[in-house]
Amino acid sequence: MAEIRSRFHRYEGGDPLAGPVEIAEALDAIGESVMAGSSPERALNEFLRRGGRGQSGLDDLARRVAKRRRMLLRRHNLDGTLEQARQLLEHAVLEERKQLARDTEMDDDLREFAQLRLDSLPPSTAAAVQELSDYAWQSRQARADYEKIKDLLGRELLDQRFAGLKKALENATDEDRVAINQMLGDLNALLEKHRLGEDTPHDFDDFMDKHGDYFPEHPQNIDELIDALAQRAAAAQRMLNSMTTEQREELMQLSAQAFGTPQLMSTLTQLDANLRALRPGENWGGSESFGGDEPLGLGDGTGVLQDIAELDELTEQLSQSHRDARMEDVDLDSLSRQLGGDAAVAANTLRELEKALRETGTLRRDWSGKLTLTPKAMRQLGRSLLRDIATRMSGRTGQRELRQSGAAGEISGATRAWEFGDTEPWDIPRTLLNSFQRRAGGGNGPLIAVDDIEIAETEARTQAAVALLVDTSFSMEMDGRWVPMKRTALALHTLIRSRFRGDHLQLIGFARFAQVMEIEQITALEAEWDKGTNLHHALLLANRHFRNHPDSQPVLLIVTDGEPTSHLEAGGEASFSYPPHPLTIAHTLHELDNSKRLGAQTTFFRLGDDPGLARFMDTIARRVSGRVIAPELDGLDATVVESYLGSRGPTSERGTDDAGGDWFAGRGFWVGG
Repeated sequence: MAEIRSRFHRYEGGDPLAGPVEIAEALDAIGESVMAGSSPERALNEFLRRGGRGQSGLDDLARRVAKRRRMLLRRHNLDGTLEQARQLLEHAVLEERKQLARDTEMDDDLREFAQLRLDSLPPSTAAAVQELSDYAWQSRQARADYEKIKDLLGRELLDQRFAGLKKALENATDEDRVAINQMLGDLNALLEKHRLGEDTPHDFDDFMDKHGDYFPEHPQNIDELIDALAQRAAAAQRMLNSMTTEQREELMQLSAQAFGTPQLMSTLTQLDANLRALRPGENWGGSESFGGDEPLGLGDGTGVLQDIAELDELTEQLSQSHRDARMEDVDLDSLSRQLGGDAAVAANTLRELEKALRETGTLRRDWSGKLTLTPKAMRQLGRSLLRDIATRMSGRTGQRELRQSGAAGEISGATRAWEFGDTEPWDIPRTLLNSFQRRAGGGNGPLIAVDDIEIAETEARTQAAVALLVDTSFSMEMDGRWVPMKRTALALHTLIRSRFRGDHLQLIGFARFAQVMEIEQITALEAEWDKGTNLHHALLLANRHFRNHPDSQPVLLIVTDGEPTSHLEAGGEASFSYPPHPLTIAHTLHELDNSKRLGAQTTFFRLGDDPGLARFMDTIARRVSGRVIAPELDGLDATVVESYLGSRGPTSERGTDDAGGDWFAGRGFWVGG
């Protein structure tokens, strides 16, 4: 049987046992940014750049990329090949001088002439190598060192274009050099045919069958072959551009001596020309400023320039700067190569997070291509807010733990037979008594039958018509009250829509004018410079909402940081005046009186420490038998939710469920833990 062999390598895809990514933190951060005025697209990009708790973001990865780029430039210089050639030349000349001094049988005139040639060598290494091309070496070691210069240049020039050939061509024979020249000739012929559109896939296959060992990248077609060669050739050109004028001229002169013939340099020049024509988009004209002490040869220097080009591409990918940028654009293989596997794992986690946000119905693009938060995302944000509110309310004094059923109202003491759809609690004594009587009378069946069950009747729960009026004037943004206002609206909206669906909520924003707003409008609202706080118009809309629900208890909640400075005229125009005009105050009080006549329970949430506003709020609150609350900004949402719950039931006690959830007893409100 044939032997079965297995090959193993490091797994680079992160933790194979890791669970799906958690999007809650990302959604909270994105929602907060959206409510602060960012677009969902910008908010998502900001989170990806910043990262989460214990999770590197794109900015951190980009900093590491930039640091590695700086390190490559500061560590290296481009003198490697020239310095090696200079050292080999110096050693060859030294060995030759020693041999001339030792050789007593040599003709004195010949010795003197040889020493004169060595003494008069030009300071340029390239010129000296050229000068000694026809020199009759007396020392075998000196001749060997001189030949190494030519061999070194040939291997370095090839290593510039074909990664790894420098090492492969150590101690190359004449046959090896012939094979290289044959490969280069065939390659140029193939590229020329491709440039003219005359090649076929068979031509590529034939070339790879003959010369595939020279290409460790294992290209699958001619385009992949050209891409690999063009990237390296462009890096070689950028390395040449990065040299000083003196270095560049020295190298060009030395290159003519590669393998002792100008043929190699001529063939490589033709190769570069073909690649430039086929891939003009490569960066052939760039340069870098190297300033380190570690010398690089031509091949290694080209590799470093390729690394720098790859780092530049990673910088562009990590910036996510263009409109349709996605985390899928980030090359994880390149990131792993340059920064290590941990960086690739971090980027892959961000990729999976972005994918989860898009695929789980959290983010979507609308008809215009803009990224938006979906209703599902709004519900998730609202639930997160409610959990946070429940946690904060648990620390308030004057509360006691209480577990109470009665989501449908208070228990009245009466019972009735259970009917399909009932959710009230069982009356256990009556249910067991019915079971015992049935069985004592000879009845069969289970211990407790459906007909045995009686439930505890509860009082009917009153529905509420809730109007939340939020100040959207520019002062709210200037004084840092914009996001707390939006959080409050979202928390109350989520609470009513998810737990108290019988209640009727209307969200009204008011600045110079007032308008009824959907929760998506409020959370995405951007502050505008517009004078006016038109509470009068907002109350008109709220009272219309109350009249549309005559059988519901009106609940009026007003969040503002200023006195009314605008009112609605009969013709629909807004009249603005600061300080507040008596007519504006009169119109506002008139609508507040209407709210009171409709039976509204009114609560004002005063933001800020303005004494004038405080006196005004206290005065109008007494007028309508309402109350004024001056919450801290970070507690505004919890205060409004608590006020709503208190207005809707006899108690607003809060407790903790055994399962770790938070709930509000007065309304049967539970937020899962």
